[in-house]
Amino acid sequence: MPTVNPTRMELTRLKGKLSTATRGHKLLKDKRDELMREFLDLVRENKRLREKVEEGLKEANNNFVLARSTMSDEAVRVAFMASKQELTVNVGSQNVMSVNIPKFTTQTRTSDENDIYSYGFAFTSSDLDTAVASLSELQQDLIALAETEKSCQLMAEEIEKTRRRVNALEHVMIPEYQKNIKYITMKLDENERSSQIRLMKVKDMMLEQTHHYEEKEAEMHPVVVEEEE
Repeated sequence: MPTVNPTRMELTRLKGKLSTATRGHKLLKDKRDELMREFLDLVRENKRLREKVEEGLKEANNNFVLARSTMSDEAVRVAFMASKQELTVNVGSQNVMSVNIPKFTTQTRTSDENDIYSYGFAFTSSDLDTAVASLSELQQDLIALAETEKSCQLMAEEIEKTRRRVNALEHVMIPEYQKNIKYITMKLDENERSSQIRLMKVKDMMLEQTHHYEEKEAEMHPVVVEEEE
């Protein structure tokens, strides 16, 4: 049995809560559906980027293997002893359906983004140049992949939280409010019927008492009828 006070004030309060919970349930369902749509778009983009990056890394590794086969270990170490270019990643955020997903922007040390070779071309092989260039081309895709993967993670966590809230409203709170409202309504109707029955009984008792009183009055003061001569 619901542990609520069956009063009209409590009934009004619960109806207000039920109305708020119903509106909140609809808004959360809409939010969950929109989050799912955004999440699926990010998953597809993440899959595309991962396939592209994995293929690019495989190609870059093959180029480095070819470069190592035509150059000595000492020449490779000297070529990469001092870096010429520097990449700075700035982290920002973008709000998508109340989820702050990361947005990465990059900035190079020099104005020329293609200025990536830290060695001279006289003592290195063309395979090394190709390997460095292919790896450099993957930088933006790697950063975009990191961005989408973190966004997918944050989106998934928010979807799970929203799903739990929707389920709590749909299967716990709203049915509880409805059950309590039904209980109070039945109690109030029952009390009203009881009051009506009591009033009817009181009325019958009063009518009966009035009838007895009139009979006693008639006995105490009989009406004398004079006969005509």
